[in-house]
Amino acid sequence: MSGLTHFDAQGQAHMVDVSNKDHTDRIAVAEGFVKMTAETLETITEGRAKKGDVLSVARLAGIMGAKKTSDLIPLCHPLPITKVAVELTADPGRPGIRVEATVKTSGQTGVEMEALTAVSTSCLTIYDMVKAVEKSMTIEGIRLVLKDGGKSGLYEADK
Repeated sequence: MSGLTHFDAQGQAHMVDVSNKDHTDRIAVAEGFVKMTAETLETITEGRAKKGDVLSVARLAGIMGAKKTSDLIPLCHPLPITKVAVELTADPGRPGIRVEATVKTSGQTGVEMEALTAVSTSCLTIYDMVKAVEKSMTIEGIRLVLKDGGKSGLYEADK
């Protein structure tokens, strides 16, 4: 099980002990996309969704998701998050909504899972708010695009 830090020598899952790690500034950025028809995208951008302001609610859901990550992912540490920003951008060319989340902390472990959870929660909220209009929407490409801080340093995904 070498390289898999959430397993002990016997292969049992465990929470990683970060008590000896240095406190460093850490950042993670994740992205995802909700693909939909042009008509559904117009419903969102024109503010005609029956459940309300889709983008504002999805932004708040992403922020809340980042803050609740350790409640949802069993081996994640609860972290003192210092920033969560969720950007939602309409893309008429695909068509759909691009979601990007940035999460920061200063601590002993990174915030990749918090950024990924923020994106996932935002995407699911978009789906929930307009599923009555289009059930065939897809959530695509959720991934980490940047991580910095800690022992492993900088990671940047290919564009």
